[in-house]
Amino acid sequence: MPITSVQLYSLRDAIADDLDAAIARVREIGYENVEPYAFVERAADLERAFAATGLTAPSGHVAVIDATDIAPIWDAAERLGITTVIDPFIPTDRWQTADDVKAIADRVNELTAEAAARGLQFGYHNHQWEFTNKVEGRTVYELFVEQLAPETVLEVDTFWATVGGADAPAVLRSLGDRVVAIHVKDGQVDGDIRDALPSSESALIVPEALQRAFENQTPAGQGDVDVASILAAAPQAIRVVEFDAYKGDVFEGIAESLTWLKDNDK
Repeated sequence: MPITSVQLYSLRDAIADDLDAAIARVREIGYENVEPYAFVERAADLERAFAATGLTAPSGHVAVIDATDIAPIWDAAERLGITTVIDPFIPTDRWQTADDVKAIADRVNELTAEAAARGLQFGYHNHQWEFTNKVEGRTVYELFVEQLAPETVLEVDTFWATVGGADAPAVLRSLGDRVVAIHVKDGQVDGDIRDALPSSESALIVPEALQRAFENQTPAGQGDVDVASILAAAPQAIRVVEFDAYKGDVFEGIAESLTWLKDNDK
């Protein structure tokens, strides 16, 4: 079975209450890997929790593209054993034109070189707007990837790519080995959420249709996303289970996803 991880952002409320207990429960469920978010400011706490549980973090999310002081990010990644640093979010209003895309790609390439100098990989994680937004008939994601250095890696959020109208398995096959991780999430893919975009200030300030998409996410294999075909299209990628939101007990949700992956991801 490929490497399976869980994005700790899914458990953000439990982590806010008791980080150590939340991470210990992740290990008890059966995960061996996690993907931390905003890990620079909580590096000491995460280091303690990882040491106590034996969990490892091959990848992690942090806002790097807009950061002004980058060295602490690489320092924290090294401290936590994170080898792949992923920027999770550049808002939709900055993905409108060819010049917008070039500016982001240029910055990502600079950061890729910086990361490589520290022995790290750097990459980007999409939402749906990189597939919804088009320039001259082409998705901005396609234009973005074309301009990336070969060393830049990608983490494809397969749910949001699907919501954005992409054939996620085809996207993964086209990108090949540069996809080092995928976000495995499932749920209802309603037609009205494709163009429902969050505010430019936060991915969490969203219109009603998008909030419904968050709350209607399901464990893998229980929604509208063809998760099995997605997994088959990216056999090399770390499988990172994530929920943007979940109506039930999110620990039960990540446990159900792990069980499904063990049964279906050979």
